[in-house]
Amino acid sequence: IRNALDVLSDREREVLQMRFGLVDGQDHTLEEVGKHFGVTRERIRQIEAKALRKLRHPTRSRQLRDYLEM
Repeated sequence: IRNALDVLSDREREVLQMRFGLVDGQDHTLEEVGKHFGVTRERIRQIEAKALRKLRHPTRSRQLRDYLEM
């Protein structure tokens, strides 16, 4: 998973980690993540959407599929 996340900017990576609880097991709301970064919920939603689009790119999604098949 970390290799797949390496294609993201630091901010995109941290947003996804917070939203999906990838570091501490605790997922956070758009509002909570927005407060952490000092931006609106909408901006966090946009950052999250862009990061997920990057991860869905065929070459990157193959890395994630390989991980999930383990």
